[in-house]
Amino acid sequence: MPQLAAEAACYALRHCNLPPHTMKKLALAALAGLLSLPALAHDYSAGALKIDHPWSRAMPASSPTAAVFMTISNSGGADRLLAASTPQAARAELHQHLNDNGVMRMREVSGGIVLPAAGQVKLAPGGLHLMLLQVPKQAVSGDRFPLQLQFEKAGKVTVEVTVESGMAPVHPAGH
Repeated sequence: MPQLAAEAACYALRHCNLPPHTMKKLALAALAGLLSLPALAHDYSAGALKIDHPWSRAMPASSPTAAVFMTISNSGGADRLLAASTPQAARAELHQHLNDNGVMRMREVSGGIVLPAAGQVKLAPGGLHLMLLQVPKQAVSGDRFPLQLQFEKAGKVTVEVTVESGMAPVHPAGH
């Protein structure tokens, strides 16, 4: 990818009829953009697993909980997400929302979250998610924090969770 960008820049320098100072500014802007791409990347790999865009919603400062969402793609054999941990909370649990006779309830997932072979699992609001419990201080929009995921086969993977603004999901009473 960087070689392709360099070739495109060389072509532009030779074939564009822009003043030299403008071309220099464009070249510097292109280089700065290329150098910032790794910083903008928000996906992680562990063997056959790809973990895309781990994020959490900004919660009220008084909330003792938060949730983390992401998409996990598996290009290999079946695996299982067994656990998670973060310095952001005393505990992290694997949770799911269930419809119990018309009432939405949140429950811990026992045995882990199955990642089917050549499949994808979305941890999203209203479905599977990681529940952070006993959060001493809520993160605010723009913050990032580490989260370690423990997979049955892929092992431990540390990702960085980005805190995004927006309405926090409503959690059932007692949660």
